[in-house]
Amino acid sequence: MSRKLRIEKNGFYHIINRGVARSVIFKDRDDNLKFLEILQEASQDYEFEICSYCLMSNHYHLLMKIKTKPLWTRSP
Repeated sequence: MSRKLRIEKNGFYHIINRGVARSVIFKDRDDNLKFLEILQEASQDYEFEICSYCLMSNHYHLLMKIKTKPLWTRSP
């Protein structure tokens, strides 16, 4: 069975990512800060806004706001 088509609208996206086999992806505060730094740079390059985030040791959640093109059609 195929998946449903993506909704191609601008707006809010809830992004989730978890380590393989639920392994740790953020070992310490420095890892968290580096991730946030990379995320900030990406938000400028790809023109999205981070409204909220939650970083845990083995996964993260992002609430992103897209104002222009859908997230998957972007290039820097």
